[in-house]
Amino acid sequence: MDTIAVDVWLYGALARYGGEASRGSYANLAVRLPAGSTLADLLARLGLPTEERGITFIDGNLSALPGVQPDLGHPLADGARVGICDPKSMWPFQYRHGAAMVDELARALDGWGLRPPQAGEDGNRKGAETQRHEG
Repeated sequence: MDTIAVDVWLYGALARYGGEASRGSYANLAVRLPAGSTLADLLARLGLPTEERGITFIDGNLSALPGVQPDLGHPLADGARVGICDPKSMWPFQYRHGAAMVDELARALDGWGLRPPQAGEDGNRKGAETQRHEG
């Protein structure tokens, strides 16, 4: 059976699902899964209930937010990197102007009218930056 390797980072209280890899506030572990596995398969392997996770990234792309988790069926590739934060984690400052996201999350947020503008999409943001520099 073909397998894939997934680089998993668990942050905050979720580090406990990393077992021996837990360093208190985070855990980093390599997980092998059958080829074709999804995020749901990874969570099942870790024993991590989806309701306990907050902000989630797959390969640097935002895939879930607390209460918005359309990524369970997202396929994982060999070498994928998955970062899962606990629900009490704050939005990372470096993403203050938006974040790249997986298609499943973009569709879910668009469907609810909640998708924030992504970097380069909001003409008003560019205008505000220009005003600050000119001002």
